[in-house]
Amino acid sequence: MWAAIEAIFKHVSQTDSFATGSTPTGADEQFSFILLGITGDLSRKKLMPTLFSLYRQNLLPRNINIIGYARSKTSVDDIRKSVDPYVALKDNEERAQYENFWKLNSYFHGNTDKASDYVAVEEHLKMLETGKGAANRLFYLALPPTVYAATASALHSALMSQTGWNRLIIEKPFGRDSESSNTLSEELSKLFTEDQIYRIDHYNPFLYHVLNESNSKHCSSMRSFSANRESEGAFGIIRDVVQNHLLQVLCLVAMDRPDTNDAEKIRDEKVKLLKQMEILDLKDVVLGQYVGKAKGSGESLLGYLDDKGVPKDSTAATFSLVVLHINNERWKGVPFFIRSGKALNESRVEVRIQFKGYDNDLFDGQSKHNEIIIRLQPNEAIYQRLNIKRPGMGFTVQETELDLTYATRYHVRAPALLPQTSDCLKAELPDAYERLLMDVFEGSQINFVRTDELREAWRVFTPALNHIDNHKIQPFQYEFGSHGPKEADALQARYGHKRRNN
Repeated sequence: MWAAIEAIFKHVSQTDSFATGSTPTGADEQFSFILLGITGDLSRKKLMPTLFSLYRQNLLPRNINIIGYARSKTSVDDIRKSVDPYVALKDNEERAQYENFWKLNSYFHGNTDKASDYVAVEEHLKMLETGKGAANRLFYLALPPTVYAATASALHSALMSQTGWNRLIIEKPFGRDSESSNTLSEELSKLFTEDQIYRIDHYNPFLYHVLNESNSKHCSSMRSFSANRESEGAFGIIRDVVQNHLLQVLCLVAMDRPDTNDAEKIRDEKVKLLKQMEILDLKDVVLGQYVGKAKGSGESLLGYLDDKGVPKDSTAATFSLVVLHINNERWKGVPFFIRSGKALNESRVEVRIQFKGYDNDLFDGQSKHNEIIIRLQPNEAIYQRLNIKRPGMGFTVQETELDLTYATRYHVRAPALLPQTSDCLKAELPDAYERLLMDVFEGSQINFVRTDELREAWRVFTPALNHIDNHKIQPFQYEFGSHGPKEADALQARYGHKRRNN
């Protein structure tokens, strides 16, 4: 899903030990993937399809079992039925693989925060882990963040492997603010070491010598959805995607080049950048909430407050624009825009770096600012917008773009009409969860958030979020299917940015 920006870093090699279905340290090693919350939306829509995709590609360890756990009394067959609509099988071979994949699965039910409820799970794991090699256990908490600490404590008491590694994956949001995030980090640190904790975030530096205040006018990260997505609930859009996902993208674009590809070196650079980031000022925030489209039809007639699950006086934002400032020599004076919303005119996730122009335009003001666009979704791509002289005898300038669309340049199962040239390399673009789960199996934390990184991210956002919560700041209205509130364009214009068509 986010392969365009992930491509800037190293890919999981398809020639490594996992690709052949073997384990990295011995054929007798056992691997158990314990998925807590397997009956939830995240598991059935993303995690289980992702695990099957890895299995189909022969990228999971050979000796692996998947243990589902949740509170409801259900079965593997029922879980499979809920997952089936989210898995596309192209032929009989894949259908056979799908059957074999489900043979790796088992299910248990109980409370996630009670160690005594895991007794049957531990007995089952010991029955599976009969080999001479180490027994490795990976715990994935697809659960509400409010139960992370209690669940981790119960797991630590009842299910820790004594012969292999133990790794804990948790999903964002990692708290609501600095205080709650620090509390959660402290509680987890009593149970698991930093190298055992994988805080999953879905977004994972090039052109280093031109990305700076001398050349860059501004940088923007954008995530927009054209549909009415699930309610932002108590978190709001800033907590839901800006403070974590899109801030990660900003860090990877703006951080200094690390000395090596080592995970800790990369995370050190992200933390250094965050420490140089100024606390978000309320004057650099625009919040929006969508209303129904006056001349729309169907879903577009309904606004956020028309959702049955939303209080009629809710001030939850479904759109936000924040402007961040980095106080270092490289970026001082360059505004970083993070714009995110739902029920907008299109669905896309991208980064845009707009470069400064020359003071004296040789073409009488025809030239536009050059841009680099990193498209993360849909259709991962990297574009460079630039000005060229239009062919002919005149001196008319025209904007065009260099296009590296990944599906065209690197493709598998390509349509027959696409050219099969020798330099059109075949590759499969991994889904975000595929890449991240492989990283956890391999013990690589390169794409995961460290405790000090999380602390600095909350430092930047917490004061503004607290003010918004305490004063119930009323968001500006914008119409379903528009590009967002006009107040957001006005804020960007104050920094010299004019919104351009896609």
